[in-house]
Amino acid sequence: MSAGSSADNTARPVRAEDAFDVEAVGRWLEPRTGSAEVTEVQQFAGGASNLTFLVRQPERDLILRRPPSGRKAAGAHDMGREHGIQAALAPVFPYVASMIGHEPDESVIGAEFYVMEKVPGRILRQDLPEPAPTPEEVSALCGRFLDVLVALHSVDVAQVPDLAALSKGEGYVGRQVRGWVKRLEGARTDDTGDWSDVLGWIEQHQPADAGSVVIHNDYRFDNLVLDDDLGIRAVLDWELATVGCPLMDLSSVLGYWIQGDDDEVFQLFRRQPSNAPGMWTRDELVTAYAERTGRAVSDSDRLFYEVFGLFRLAVIAQQIWYRYVHKQTTNEAYAALGQVVPVLEQRCRRLLVEAGALGGR
Repeated sequence: MSAGSSADNTARPVRAEDAFDVEAVGRWLEPRTGSAEVTEVQQFAGGASNLTFLVRQPERDLILRRPPSGRKAAGAHDMGREHGIQAALAPVFPYVASMIGHEPDESVIGAEFYVMEKVPGRILRQDLPEPAPTPEEVSALCGRFLDVLVALHSVDVAQVPDLAALSKGEGYVGRQVRGWVKRLEGARTDDTGDWSDVLGWIEQHQPADAGSVVIHNDYRFDNLVLDDDLGIRAVLDWELATVGCPLMDLSSVLGYWIQGDDDEVFQLFRRQPSNAPGMWTRDELVTAYAERTGRAVSDSDRLFYEVFGLFRLAVIAQQIWYRYVHKQTTNEAYAALGQVVPVLEQRCRRLLVEAGALGGR
């Protein structure tokens, strides 16, 4: 649920609570772009995690990323880290935007930030653009979607010291389980449900790491920039990227992938057109990933990755809901997130019950 830079048609005037000193940004840009002139600043409609702004100069469009105000999870919203990952990837992975620079000094605009070039193109939101591509074209897009993920997982981490430094060694899956459980506990509100049975199953059924590669951790269509032919130009929003188990990256893909035959309630939370005719199913994604990488995924492990992906998504929503409940943000777009969390909780439990992994309630 974090937000990357976006298509122009979702940009809007900057919210008062997120405004910053535009002239200060211009002065910061001058030695980096050759111009201090900023002709326009808009805010993208996303920004459920880090905030994203369009900064226009006479010769270029730029993207500025900065953290939100209010309580933040430990280790989250690290602008230097997000900037550094993309800068390190650029020579070995062609799907990142060009970095302009990172500013750690919060006194410049009241928060740490970084700036990158805006990659022109379209970003898929809830639905496909009109006129809609054919099912065959959509299926081909799914293939490219997976190809780029596989390409990322194929980067030789050992040859890029700045990426290798992100690795904490074996045990990535276990660290992720412990970390996200802790985040849930730290963001509980009065309406947070009882996750104990789901969390108990997750903790007891963790698979071993399936390798150590660069993973994006938030890979979905609305974090991709496409050209007019639905080719992929760039991957956005590297806030959660790290070095870890590649199948945990697939886990986050599955968490967001709502397909056409899913129930009506789950469909309400769809953020990408993964239900459109021609889109692959979750099973087809897993099968194709295994074929292209040689990483086998057993049925029991597949269940873990899907349930964990949904759980992690619920925690992200809960963290944002916590900020909204405690009036750390006035963005009304977050008001619905209190309803998202219980739906994801119920879906996790239902998947486990249907698989015979849990008894029904």
